Amino acid sequence: MTLDINRIRETLDHLLYRWLDVERLTRYPRYAEHDRATFDGVIELCARLAAEKFEPGNRLSDIREPAFDGTRVSLPEETAEACRAYNASGMPAAGQDYAHGGMQLPYIVEMAANSFFSAASIGLKAYSMLTVANANLLMAHGSETQKRVFAVPALEGRYFGTMNLSEPQAGSSLSDIATRAVPDGADFAADPLGPRYRLTGTKMWISGGEHELGENIIHLVLAKVPDEAGRLPPGTRGISLFVVPRLLLDASGAPTGERNDIALAGLNHKLGYRGTVNTLLNYGEGRFPLRAPGGTDGAGAIGYRVGDLGAGLKCMFHMMNEARIQVGLGAAMLGYAGYLASLDYARQRPQGRPTAEGATPAKDASQPPIAIVEHPDVKRMLLAQKAYAEGALAFELYCALLVDEQHGDQPARADEARLLLDLLTPVAKSWPSEWCLEGNSLAIQVLGGYGYTRDFPVEQHWRDNRLNMIHEGTHGIHALDLLGRKVLMKDGEALRILFGRIGATAAAAAAVDGLQPLARQLSAAVEIVALATAEAWRSGSARAALTNATGYLRAFGHMVLAWIWLDLAIVSAQALTAAGTAADFHRGKLAAARYFFAYELPLVAAWLAPVRACDSLCRETATDWL
Repeated sequence: MTLDINRIRETLDHLLYRWLDVERLTRYPRYAEHDRATFDGVIELCARLAAEKFEPGNRLSDIREPAFDGTRVSLPEETAEACRAYNASGMPAAGQDYAHGGMQLPYIVEMAANSFFSAASIGLKAYSMLTVANANLLMAHGSETQKRVFAVPALEGRYFGTMNLSEPQAGSSLSDIATRAVPDGADFAADPLGPRYRLTGTKMWISGGEHELGENIIHLVLAKVPDEAGRLPPGTRGISLFVVPRLLLDASGAPTGERNDIALAGLNHKLGYRGTVNTLLNYGEGRFPLRAPGGTDGAGAIGYRVGDLGAGLKCMFHMMNEARIQVGLGAAMLGYAGYLASLDYARQRPQGRPTAEGATPAKDASQPPIAIVEHPDVKRMLLAQKAYAEGALAFELYCALLVDEQHGDQPARADEARLLLDLLTPVAKSWPSEWCLEGNSLAIQVLGGYGYTRDFPVEQHWRDNRLNMIHEGTHGIHALDLLGRKVLMKDGEALRILFGRIGATAAAAAAVDGLQPLARQLSAAVEIVALATAEAWRSGSARAALTNATGYLRAFGHMVLAWIWLDLAIVSAQALTAAGTAADFHRGKLAAARYFFAYELPLVAAWLAPVRACDSLCRETATDWL
């Protein structure tokens, strides 16, 4: 069972050109040298590479997990082939300036092209996703030397990159990290590569942390610089960011071949994403004692500070926010891959007979079995998957467009896009990772017993997607961010912008035959979300307001996806009136929209009931009761 690349391409073309009109971006000076032909060329290249290099290695990399023999990590050759093909395509630098060897490609086109890799093998795609996000952070916050020495080789496909945040004792509580960074020598500030430090500590859950796929691995590490008494500064404001290469470089940036004091403590063996090596790294263990030019002898990994002292988390959020949108895209494409696989199976699998007309639910056993796709409950499961996956993909592309709109020549529009993206980022990560996972579960259900076996890909889709609810921030963390910060920022300005755009869609839908009830339903959902936002904070107590933040996140996400689906429904309803249109394609979009409004949007009120009541059960339940 192979991935239906053509079906994905058809959907992408619809979203990019008919719905979002990405060709208008070529009016921006940054994208002026592009046109639809260049956009299509990149998308076609990535679709082909995904089918030829990524999909064939997907199952193999899942079965043959990364292995550590005490000296080196081994991976299947197919992993290396996929990474080489991706790097050779020029996609790592696709969004970069021409001056840095990039294509200055709009982010939305870059995201659309990369979606094929996530659908084909998200475990293999993770290497490039992290590397590009790592390089993008350095291009935004690094010195000119750090850009040239660490980021450019990654964008050229020679280096790989990681992000090092979590620690075994701290998890997601970054204020509690204990990794230390001590200035290395009296002249530490004069190193050409940046202020030089020695790092000691342990970092956990490091994807791509140890392998032989490239010439070097560039780690971005959060750590704290102790004061004169050796005490680490409390809280997140004491965190700084360091670039720590696996293999050391000399003052000019040329590789020395000497290994930095970074030891692989072990591999994490995961439920999914098995194609991505995941590590526990010890910094400054002393297994590789070394001396930096002008520095001190002994243990401690050599790292170079990026940005100002104490500004590490601010810098790291550049990579984290990019990764969160990419995680949302990956979750959407896993949901889409599962949907297409279960749809293909349902069309081919004969089983059961239709229920006869009349009051008695009788079946005519003399008739041949029908394909299970004809059964209403199977259609329900397929419509749900379609609504989740295609809606999530559309939403992620909309968020990518907000990135591009910040490059426009209208400052007010750019500021609005920046603020709206900040508001939507928690939803962009969390909604697809929850509901496309539910879609993957339904894909297994459509296949029945076969779905639970490795004979079909849907069980791996579910295992791979299950991680997306956890990494780059759990649902609880994003819920606290949304209700505790994002909807309140600038006195609710971002929320007003969102409500304004949703209102415009509802008004447009009210003028389209058949969509008026959906427009009214969406407007009612917006009203209840607005009320719940105010009522959650009516006590003035953050503790009370945030107790039921996860329910708020779910409801908010469903409101946003209903908006996306109504906007898509307008496009398809109008397309059906044109001659020669692909009627089944657009009727399918309208059916998915109707499904979402009938089966999903009504859940918003139930999720918000505890939020509006400031229900205290989860806060006041004693731990001994559990």
